[in-house]
Amino acid sequence: MTAALELFSENGFDQTTAAQIAARAGVTERTFFRHFPDKREVLFDGQGTLSAALSDAIAKLPLGLPPIEMLRQAFSSIVEPLEQNRRVSEPRQHIIAATPALQERELAKHAALVHAVADALRKHGVEPKRADLAAQAGLAVLSYAFRSWFADPASGLADHLDHAFAELQNLSSAN
Repeated sequence: MTAALELFSENGFDQTTAAQIAARAGVTERTFFRHFPDKREVLFDGQGTLSAALSDAIAKLPLGLPPIEMLRQAFSSIVEPLEQNRRVSEPRQHIIAATPALQERELAKHAALVHAVADALRKHGVEPKRADLAAQAGLAVLSYAFRSWFADPASGLADHLDHAFAELQNLSSAN
């Protein structure tokens, strides 16, 4: 991933080839394509791990919690690895923001993550429509927290996540 991020930052996503990434990483093109179906997938490599971690975290929660509280706790449980991955996730986000084809891919990956989280909520007893809405709202909160964290790295992701959930709560108040 580091080789790809460097090349995408230096040359732009569209101008970088899988062969260049493989060469920079010190592997053959064949090895590259064993790990990634195309160069876009390098940027979305951790999606399955994130999805599984969130699903597992939700499954371990006590029954009876409100869905948004389940999501707050599940997201909080993955803060540490996300913070450790900042050196990759921040430049990755800049590359995606600068590339329309990657923005489209990110939306598809985001939708798959929403589906996985909603499925985990349903399995944990949340009514299906409510699980879908909670997953969509929760992932919007997580995205908001990430953007805030990238803009203000002085505070940790956990602080930005707490603030984002508080803002979601405030949206339903009379203010």
